[in-house]
Amino acid sequence: MAQVATDSAMVALGELNLPNRLLLGPGPCNVDPRVLLSSAAPQLGHLDPVLLKIMEETAALLRWMFQTNNEMTLCVSGSGFSGAEAVLTNLLEEGDTILVGNVGYFSGQIAEISRRAGAHVVNLPVEWGQPMEAAQLERAFQEYPHAKIFATVIAETSTGLHQPLADLERVTHAHNALFVVDAVCGLGGIPINVDEMKIDACYSGSQKCLGALPGLAPVTLNERAVQAIQNRRKPVQSYYLDLQLLNRYWNGDHFYHHTICSNLIYGMREALRIAMEEGLEARWARHQLHGDALKAGIEALGLKIYTQPGCALPVLTAVYLPEQANELAIRQQLLSEYDIEISGGLGQLKGRLLRIGMMGYNANRKSVDTLLAALEHVLPRCGVQVTPGAALAAADKVYHSR
Repeated sequence: MAQVATDSAMVALGELNLPNRLLLGPGPCNVDPRVLLSSAAPQLGHLDPVLLKIMEETAALLRWMFQTNNEMTLCVSGSGFSGAEAVLTNLLEEGDTILVGNVGYFSGQIAEISRRAGAHVVNLPVEWGQPMEAAQLERAFQEYPHAKIFATVIAETSTGLHQPLADLERVTHAHNALFVVDAVCGLGGIPINVDEMKIDACYSGSQKCLGALPGLAPVTLNERAVQAIQNRRKPVQSYYLDLQLLNRYWNGDHFYHHTICSNLIYGMREALRIAMEEGLEARWARHQLHGDALKAGIEALGLKIYTQPGCALPVLTAVYLPEQANELAIRQQLLSEYDIEISGGLGQLKGRLLRIGMMGYNANRKSVDTLLAALEHVLPRCGVQVTPGAALAAADKVYHSR
């Protein structure tokens, strides 16, 4: 027990004794031991030539992961929201119009960030769990022909939606606007080819399918997006998130910008090396397999997948609970009895949804079977009756069919 001396600044604390959780929420996720080992390597200064070389290698690996040749590809220091804020505040100036494909909580935050940047935000709401239709975007461009950006998400973490982008990209570029995509949840787990998909700017997060520790936000911008930044009337309002300065530090002459955490860079580099060893096609297929097995097991428990059929993410499963189910009790019992963390719903889905991640290092059969077995024990105590053994049998059927 901690003892605090009231008459001095001395504080006596015991050693950390942390639980070993299975992190199956929407992130952070457990990471490969290789990533932890790399992250524990000796710290280097932010201008050390060895670190600068590692950063160059990491940027090259990120281009491979994004499937792009964009020179401006780097990590912003911070979580996925720092990547969102960097991309949006660099591209937007006060008075610019942005159309936002709002298909859930996190795509909705694009609107909030843009509003704070002084942009005129046109919110294009879609029923949660369903993808946006190109016709809705076309109508918005007809009403706002000078819109500078259309931004949306490919993997909506709040609803488990895998949003098709091809038609949205076609409409956006037909109106000469920039196409900005939030890939925080999806990069490394679902097919994302930035150049082929004609994405002008894309951002992600380190702690999900990429399999690294929290604290970095990969971003990539093509020449068209970079030109938009260079053509700004005023400098970017944030020095810390100024992408031209960050790109100079990462990919240029390495002029000082901020004190980056070398250990997070080591971990990101190693996570990307692991992904390259696996191969992108194999990695995407692995996430799809275990996501499908999880969903089969969930449905065998008598629960429903929230997302529109055909548009469900493999890496994040949104489970819609019946009225009698106690969502908070389910999560609390999984955590206290099984050391398994999953998440609940956000916004309008608070209390009605379970959100389960199968991302990166955690996307494996052991994770699927462990969670389904735990749910079989927990659900009946929280208002949901189940058929014993049905969930594991359904998942097993998926595994034997591939």
